[in-house]
Amino acid sequence: MRQFHHIGLPTDESHPGEYFVEDTKVWVTDPRKHPYLVEYLRFEPDSPVTGPVRDLPHVAYRVDDIHAAIKGEDVILEPFEPSPNFTVAFILKDGAVIEFMKFENESDLPWR
Repeated sequence: MRQFHHIGLPTDESHPGEYFVEDTKVWVTDPRKHPYLVEYLRFEPDSPVTGPVRDLPHVAYRVDDIHAAIKGEDVILEPFEPSPNFTVAFILKDGAVIEFMKFENESDLPWR
């Protein structure tokens, strides 16, 4: 399964309802609360995330198997858990940043 979930846009502006992801030192919003499924990402200056994930917009897809989704791809951010039972990874494909997301129940996510 590969199902569209959201578009992520880096920003320098704070947005209502942001949630802090400690591992990556980034503030994120809930794309389900945006009329066009946009997630805003505001990186702290000392965020370990660099390069395309930090600088470019991304398209996110929910997947059943994150490791199968990234197999053979140009992985630019290895799988990690921003919260329990929620794993994400980022690839670069034809110059575009793609996020794959694996979670059991979207309503259990801390910023949802």
